[in-house]
Amino acid sequence: MHPKLLFDTNTDIILENERVLLRPLMQEDAVYLSAYVKEEPSLWKYALTPITTEQEFEQYIRTAVESRHLKTAYPFIVFDKLQNNYIGSTRFYDIQLDNYTTQFGYTWYSEKTWGTGLNEHCKFLLLSHAFETIGFERVEFRADNRNKRSIAAMQKIGCTVEGILRNHLPTSDGTRRDSIVLSMLKNEWPTIKAGFLARIKMLDQNK
Repeated sequence: MHPKLLFDTNTDIILENERVLLRPLMQEDAVYLSAYVKEEPSLWKYALTPITTEQEFEQYIRTAVESRHLKTAYPFIVFDKLQNNYIGSTRFYDIQLDNYTTQFGYTWYSEKTWGTGLNEHCKFLLLSHAFETIGFERVEFRADNRNKRSIAAMQKIGCTVEGILRNHLPTSDGTRRDSIVLSMLKNEWPTIKAGFLARIKMLDQNK
C-alpha cells in the first residue's frame, strides 16, 4: 500500500530555475496580468468562461485563489526572468491525493514567450515537483480539441494522447467543446526527464 500523499495547499510553493519563477497566485496579482486581456485577446479564445474585461479577469483570479483555499487546486503566477515580467499563470487542479493523481491546466503565457522555451521550463519544474516531491502516479492534461497549438505543446513534452471526451464542456460562446485527454505517468518520468533536460539545454543555447 502506498503511503498517503502530502500536498498542503496552505504551504507557499516556490518553483524556480534560471529561466522562470512560479509562486502562488494571489488576488493582488491581477494588476500584473490584467493587461493581457486587452493586449492579447487570442489568449482567451478557448476559455471556458468569457474573459474580455478586467472585471471578468479579476473574477477568474478570484476563482483560482478560492480553489486553493478549497484544496481542489493550486494556482501559480509565472515570472519570466528573460522578459523580467509576469507573463501568465498555470495550476494543479482536480487534486486527488487518495488516487495519486492530479491535472495540470488553466495554463496561458503571453504570446511574447511562445517558442522561447518558457513552457518547457515551467512544465519541467511542475512535473518534477509532481512526481518527485509530491509523489503523484499520474498527471493528466486536457484541452479543447480545436486548440492544436496547445495539444502539440503537450505532445512535445512527452504526454500520451488517451482519447476524446465528446461534447464535454460548455464554452464561453455558448457551444460545447470536445476535450482531448493526455497524460504522463510517474514510471515514464525518468525517460521523459532526460529528454526534457536535453531539449531545454538546446533551447537555452539558441535563444
